[in-house]
Amino acid sequence: MPGTSLADWLRSRPDGTLAALLQTRRDLATPPPSNSTVLATRAGTPGSIARACEDLDTFTLAVLDALLLAGADTAAVTRAEVDGLLGLPSKSGLDRLRDRALAWGEDDAIRVPPTAREALGPFPAGLGTPSRALAGVDLAAAVDEVTEAERALLQKLAAGPPIGNTRDAGALVPLDAATTPVQKLLARGLLLRRDDTTVELPREVGVLLRGGHAFSAAQLTEPELPTHPHQKSTVDEAAAGEAMEFIRHTERLIALWSEQPPPVLKSGGLGVRELRKLGKELDADDQRATLVAEVAVGAGLAGDDQSGTPEWVPTVLADSWLASEPAARWAMLAQAWLDLPRSPGLAGQRDAKDKPLAPLSEDLRRPLAPAGRRRVLATLADLPAGTGVKSVDELVAALAWRAPRRGGRFRDENVRWTMSEATALGLVALGALTTAAGALLEDDRPHATLAMADALPDPVSQVLVQADLTVVAPGPLEADLATEITAVADIESSGHATVYRVTETSVRRALDTGRTAAELHALFRERSATPVPQSLTYMIDDVARRHGRLRGGVAASFLRCDDEVLLAEVLSNPAAEQLDLRKIAPTVLISTYPLAEVLDGLRAAGFAPAAEGPDGRVVDLNRDRGRRIPARGRNARRVLAEPTAPGGDQIASIVTNLRAGDRAAGTRRGTAVRAPGGGGADTSMTLALLAQATRERREVWIGFVDAHGTAAQRVVTPIRVGGGMLESTDNERYPLHRITSAALVED
Repeated sequence: MPGTSLADWLRSRPDGTLAALLQTRRDLATPPPSNSTVLATRAGTPGSIARACEDLDTFTLAVLDALLLAGADTAAVTRAEVDGLLGLPSKSGLDRLRDRALAWGEDDAIRVPPTAREALGPFPAGLGTPSRALAGVDLAAAVDEVTEAERALLQKLAAGPPIGNTRDAGALVPLDAATTPVQKLLARGLLLRRDDTTVELPREVGVLLRGGHAFSAAQLTEPELPTHPHQKSTVDEAAAGEAMEFIRHTERLIALWSEQPPPVLKSGGLGVRELRKLGKELDADDQRATLVAEVAVGAGLAGDDQSGTPEWVPTVLADSWLASEPAARWAMLAQAWLDLPRSPGLAGQRDAKDKPLAPLSEDLRRPLAPAGRRRVLATLADLPAGTGVKSVDELVAALAWRAPRRGGRFRDENVRWTMSEATALGLVALGALTTAAGALLEDDRPHATLAMADALPDPVSQVLVQADLTVVAPGPLEADLATEITAVADIESSGHATVYRVTETSVRRALDTGRTAAELHALFRERSATPVPQSLTYMIDDVARRHGRLRGGVAASFLRCDDEVLLAEVLSNPAAEQLDLRKIAPTVLISTYPLAEVLDGLRAAGFAPAAEGPDGRVVDLNRDRGRRIPARGRNARRVLAEPTAPGGDQIASIVTNLRAGDRAAGTRRGTAVRAPGGGGADTSMTLALLAQATRERREVWIGFVDAHGTAAQRVVTPIRVGGGMLESTDNERYPLHRITSAALVED
């Protein structure tokens, strides 16, 4: 109905309409507001409107722009006006806007929120303001008379935005005196002069240059997404190969960080030198190394030890992960990446201070990253099984059309990063979603694990030993065989077939673990599908012959005494066995227990030992070591609760605030506000005005900033001003220090 306000329209709609307005919070995966007041005060703000538009497609946003061009934010417009600006029927877009409460009213009286123009920008559809001077002018003929240089300038401004900065706007000159394209267009009236350095293309000229409509037909049509069909088994098998490679890289990271934990930067994250070292170990670039590190830490396989000198160290979970089957290992990594509230692709980008963003730092935290990944993968899931996109760039264009306002400045890059990372992890192959990834998207991890297990090649039980002392694994090895081969050989290259090399160092490493030369001979003899080269046999025997001739041990403390009789008495005492004392020289005993425990044990047995330092002087082991604090625990993972539909009281509160906001906005735009009013710049004047309104029971228009930093306005009737608060008849309280402006409302 004509003249219907947004608040009254919401009152007449079913509850589901307002629920649709609030749906943007669910889409953005953010927690619901703590109370209805927060949501109500934001429902009609430019910020809330911008968020409600984030998942609207280009056509629906074009309909909203057309409504603003027609002036639906200040007066009711008809659907015919909108269709004329679009050149297409706008019904479907209008329906979506109505579902979001971004438009309301029948087709002959459509309105949009007054703050929509502020939320979407000053130039709807990239067009400028109308020019009264062009009324009745034959624009087509006027444009035909311009030169090529002038036309090029008009075309550039017509594409949007319609304003440009130029020194030629300093003064208006007659056409015969104009020398530059800008001066000539200003003289013809085809450009408007906003100030000494800014010109604007009139809306009428922009529409003419766009073919008579605010948008071209190509802009309003969703681009096609070219695809290529594949066998589902082919996609799954190709992805399985990538998954095995990523698992191997994660294993290498755990092994490397177990031996040489990299330090945590003072500002947090992993340093460039340590990242390059990891990349060299993995034989991968920085982007791949960053992804492996981010996923490993995100899965809980490694973390900051939070010590005095913090380092990145594998966790106890890494041991159970290493003992799991490959499919289970993959499922854990893939799930961690899917839910990772970080954006590894940002690593290496520059921040506002032109400093590179470090991997594993807080700068890479993006809470909305999981929702973005699921959106990309869900698009692939909508395609027939085994069907993949031909080009990532075409997928970027399609998703950009479906939600042009979502994703921020890295909108397109996020899609490319998601496809690259999903391919590296084995969720996507040949541009298509795998069976296992589809199950993960449906939160069915057991089915995803089974699907990946079916796709992975069967483990092999034999290797091929070559004459050059290389060992070729023609596929993934059985768990026990992989452990034995890794112990005695180093990986030289990996892929679908892994090549190991046996060296003296690797054989010595195997002997250090307690394996014998006979066991190594038996390993190669029983597990090699080819004859064992004689050179390998000789090398194992040669290394084993020299191994262990010089031996070392571990001792935590020692006892020395020049009296051998006293040492013999100590060894014969029952305490010697309890303290694990043994003689290594006539006057020296050693123990695996700490010195303090050894001394306490001997004192309890009736001896009187003393502790000595490196210089031979007696030292006191009972000295106070100072204050200690408990080790810090891990922060529990915060799980966002699923928002619930708004209740009746919440809806009533929202509608009340919407009505108050509409009234305040209408009052401010009209002539009902008396000037001069009070303001934040003059506190005494504001207090005097509010006191007057309280005494006279007068309505007052106030502008204020709420606790969330959002600017708002209300028309209220004060009943008390004091204690730093303004209390109104509607039981609302406004802190005086947050009121930025105030003015009396005329009757």
